Amino acid sequence: MTVFNIIMAGGSGGMFQDARFYILISLALFFGLLIWKGVHKALAGSLDARADTIRNELDEARRLREEAQTLLASYHRKQSEAEKLAEDIVAQARKDAESMASDARAQLAAKLERRTQVAEEKIAAAEAQALNDVKARAAELAVEAAETILRKDLKAADHTRLINEGLKQMGSALN
Repeated sequence: MTVFNIIMAGGSGGMFQDARFYILISLALFFGLLIWKGVHKALAGSLDARADTIRNELDEARRLREEAQTLLASYHRKQSEAEKLAEDIVAQARKDAESMASDARAQLAAKLERRTQVAEEKIAAAEAQALNDVKARAAELAVEAAETILRKDLKAADHTRLINEGLKQMGSALN
């Protein structure tokens, strides 16, 4: 039964004898007392405070989110800078390696050129020595042949004349 039905029906012993009527009155008085004491204001204040707390928490969450996005952007920027730096380091290392390889090739070519030159000088010296050895041996053979000819074909007077002429030539060559 609704409150309206209770009041209108009056019940069997009248409206004032029904317990439901007193419960209704008690309930109305209770709510009236709550309103008069400002419970609704306290409740509204509590709800407003809770709303302010939630609003502050949402603002803080929004601020933290923005900070996180800023940090994320900073980390992405730092990561891209680090990648760029790594690429620059790799490029410089390649340039250095190419330069070192080029220098090594140039040094090797210079070393080979010096060794070739030294070898050619040694060969030329060996050829000169061999030529001198051949000339010396030819001179020895010529002297031996001349000695043999002189011993067999020349007489003692020819010997003396040749010695004297040799001494004169040596004397004029020394002066």
